[in-house]
Amino acid sequence: MLDVENLSAGQEFDELPDTYTIFTIIEKDFYGLDEVVYPVERMNLTTGKPSEDGEHILYVNGEYRGSSEIGKLMHDFNCTDADDMNFDLMAERTKYLKENPKGVGEMCKVMGEMKNESIQGEKRMTVLRTLQAGSMRLRKLSISRAFRLKK
Repeated sequence: MLDVENLSAGQEFDELPDTYTIFTIIEKDFYGLDEVVYPVERMNLTTGKPSEDGEHILYVNGEYRGSSEIGKLMHDFNCTDADDMNFDLMAERTKYLKENPKGVGEMCKVMGEMKNESIQGEKRMTVLRTLQAGSMRLRKLSISRAFRLKK
């Protein structure tokens, strides 16, 4: 879908800008090499050559706490007190979501939706595991809220 948003009618695909997907790994240095950023490129496994499709992935070490902009950002991502954050925009948004009644309401709503999605996903997985195990008849499973079967 990014292609559609970044190209006008009649433009060639080679005119697409490079895209970067950035994953921040908050809990630890996933690779354990003490790097700040781990660039990852897609590769054709048959030829062993990079795909050179303009898509790039960056894994950012969430444990990093240096004085660089990335170090400050990782600090802010892990910071629970908005007054201790380095970046004003993030601090303002954090204060709003944690201290302003409207913001707290928004956050509670989002968290409730995430909880419900998680519960529904777990229900679906339970039904699938049960089907795979063959321990219940399909008819009984049709009663489950996770799936509705047509007759």
